[in-house]
Amino acid sequence: MAETDVRNVGLSGKKRAGSDDIDCDDYMSSKKALVTMPPSWEDPAAVLANSRHEFGEHGGVNMSIEASATFTVMEPETMRRMFSGELGPDRDFFIYSRHFNPTVLNLGRQMAALEGTEAAYCMSSGMAAISSVLLQLVSSGGHVVASRSLYGGTHALLTHFFPRACNITTTFVDLGDLEMVKAAMVEGRTKVLYFESISNPTLAVANVPELCRVAHDKGVMVVVDNTFAPMVLSPARLGADVVVHSISKFISGGADIIAGAVCGPASLVNSMMDLHQGALMLLGPTMNAKVAFELSERIPHLGLRMKEHCHRALTYATRMKKMGLKVIYPGLHDHPDHSLLKTLANKDYGYGGLLCLDMETEDKANRLMNQLQNFTQFGFMAVSLGYHETLMSCSGSSTSSEMNAEEKALAGISPGLVRMSIGYSGTLEQRWGQFEKALARIQDSGVFPKN
Repeated sequence: MAETDVRNVGLSGKKRAGSDDIDCDDYMSSKKALVTMPPSWEDPAAVLANSRHEFGEHGGVNMSIEASATFTVMEPETMRRMFSGELGPDRDFFIYSRHFNPTVLNLGRQMAALEGTEAAYCMSSGMAAISSVLLQLVSSGGHVVASRSLYGGTHALLTHFFPRACNITTTFVDLGDLEMVKAAMVEGRTKVLYFESISNPTLAVANVPELCRVAHDKGVMVVVDNTFAPMVLSPARLGADVVVHSISKFISGGADIIAGAVCGPASLVNSMMDLHQGALMLLGPTMNAKVAFELSERIPHLGLRMKEHCHRALTYATRMKKMGLKVIYPGLHDHPDHSLLKTLANKDYGYGGLLCLDMETEDKANRLMNQLQNFTQFGFMAVSLGYHETLMSCSGSSTSSEMNAEEKALAGISPGLVRMSIGYSGTLEQRWGQFEKALARIQDSGVFPKN
């Protein structure tokens, strides 16, 4: 099974001349020129609407689900030509669904349109996307520079698993200190600068254009996790080389699917599917076609959902601040990255659907969450985000528990930091009343002082 070109299947209408192998020097030269120009704005919803639409086998407005694991051919010679790479999915020839599947490829087209990239490939989880793309770009002995503030699973991958299993090391930096970022890059060894567009859980906003400029000047590729900000930010349009997602979160929206995606150049996606060297092909984090179909039906209304998530998050954050709570939300004017996010964000989508409350101690955080779930039904104590109900967790003892105390302190994660993914079920005022009632109960108990 040879490498197959996805130029016509990753995203319709976009082609890239030349070899499928990534030439980092040539690629970096083009990216340097790109990020010096102000990014032109395209509404992600408009781009999605203009992307290719697949109809069902019998003319259905929804595409058919291609649930086959393997595919037949009509002539014996065809199979040889498929395995040699002469015939592939760009011409509607399929071999095996670990390689390419029509339904999964359709979702990839949608993800590429969403992020404004040449191609995309969808897989079984967000961590599969992150680990696969890093393993494709960084070889044994290589080096990664990454943000100090990352999802705990990603931090553990870079801190523990990669050095032990792959001889890949990582230097963690403060993204706000561009000189530190630059100094951490080792010529000839550093292959990737990795960060989150809006950090988990501290909600710091990355200066994507400036970080890309620094990285590309050093010949380093930029990989951005945009899980917290689909539609809100478009890192590829701001200069990033690769965008990864945990589709399980906002894009799915139902807290019922685990999935991930890599969005980037067709040359990268092709290389990841290579028979001999492809991380996706050989590690096999395959997405089920039925899952891809489910997700493809949700993406068209992602923009509407994101706008409501963001609207409610801003409303609640503003009211919480007026109540004297220590609230962290980049939509607030006093957030250190508010002006930056206003500059980088896509118009009309808001500032993100998550906010954080710093309750200072884990005990206070737990008492608040207990009241919010078990007495007023404001939300659920659960990890993850992007669900239609509000989800909340104490990050230091949950999704960032892989980090030690020093690492949490460097990342700015307080022991009492409550991360809230703000839902849109119920009315806004109904949910706000539930929050006020819960806060009043813990204030009456003396745990948290009244204004």
